[in-house]
Amino acid sequence: MPVEPEGPIPAASPVIGEEEIEAAVRVLRSGRVVQGPEVAAFEEEFSALVAGRHCVAVNSGTSALHLSLWALGIGPGDEVVVPSFTFAATANAVRLTGAEPVFADIDPGSFCVDPDAVAAAIGPRTAAVMPVHLYGHPAAMDRIGPLAERHGLAVVEDACQAHGAALNDIPAGALGTAGCFSFYPTKNMHALEGGMITTADAETARTMRLLRNQGMEQRYANEVVGANLRLTDVAAAIGREQLKRLPGWTDRRRANAGFLDAKITAAVTPPVASGARHVYHQYTVRLPGDRDAVQRNLDERRVGSAVYYPTPVHRLKPYLKDGRPDPRWDLPETERAAAEVLSLPVHPSLTEDDLARVAEAVNDAAGETAAAGDAK
Repeated sequence: MPVEPEGPIPAASPVIGEEEIEAAVRVLRSGRVVQGPEVAAFEEEFSALVAGRHCVAVNSGTSALHLSLWALGIGPGDEVVVPSFTFAATANAVRLTGAEPVFADIDPGSFCVDPDAVAAAIGPRTAAVMPVHLYGHPAAMDRIGPLAERHGLAVVEDACQAHGAALNDIPAGALGTAGCFSFYPTKNMHALEGGMITTADAETARTMRLLRNQGMEQRYANEVVGANLRLTDVAAAIGREQLKRLPGWTDRRRANAGFLDAKITAAVTPPVASGARHVYHQYTVRLPGDRDAVQRNLDERRVGSAVYYPTPVHRLKPYLKDGRPDPRWDLPETERAAAEVLSLPVHPSLTEDDLARVAEAVNDAAGETAAAGDAK
């Protein structure tokens, strides 16, 4: 009889369990479904993850980024230093305020923005820096923070992939002026959709609450021009259930990454900077050869993978100049990473057998691809 193919190993596996379903149903039955007690409780409970900072829940991670910049007064005429090796939402949030993103290159080890590149990008119009804790690895905030302080710049952490990450025991979201998290289903914890902003400043938090709710704290007592960026209580209730399990899931991701580190020999495994707590939203290796051929080989072996991100933001259509990348952006490490990175399964649902299969598949696929290239 023919041997049945092994089942697929997905690159990501969002969890929606009975606890989340029951929480959603509880809220629906309560009739309090938007900006109610579940949102307030979620904000309070999430605060414990970010060293007690004020937390403001919104409807997405992109809204968190946009609203943070908006609340800090960043707008037309301003520039914000951002990495190009990130999801487009980072730069889009800057543009949504009317400010302009200035792209800086990345550190080749962490894939996060390089502090030296940030320093070189600061100019007379720079108002803020938006480092991204990419893949769950914290950016070098111990260098970016003092640099920003010297220049009088706000620091808005894009921590959308970094729930529970830390640098020198300070959690992501508590390292800058504001921190922004996403609760999209593929994140380390989710709320189906949603976001959270963190800040140490009570007045800034109040401004954020006004802006997310049409500019009003009391109904029909509008104080400023705001928007509707509210989180639903259904999403908040799901997020609260996920938050309870985040520590265990994080431990599992880190253990899974350790297993892959030890077993993968045919790719460059992700290094971790001194003092960094990596939470492995993605387990991202480098394949200096034909990365795309390796990915096709993995697909044939039914091992999921993904490329984050094949096109740097400065090469995307909205950020081109006269149809071409702006010549100001010389980003060699960004370009190299976009050509070499491949993210492998690391999520908590993986078994040890799954992990062994992932490692074996990567080693075999990379070896076969290299041999095929040598034979040409």
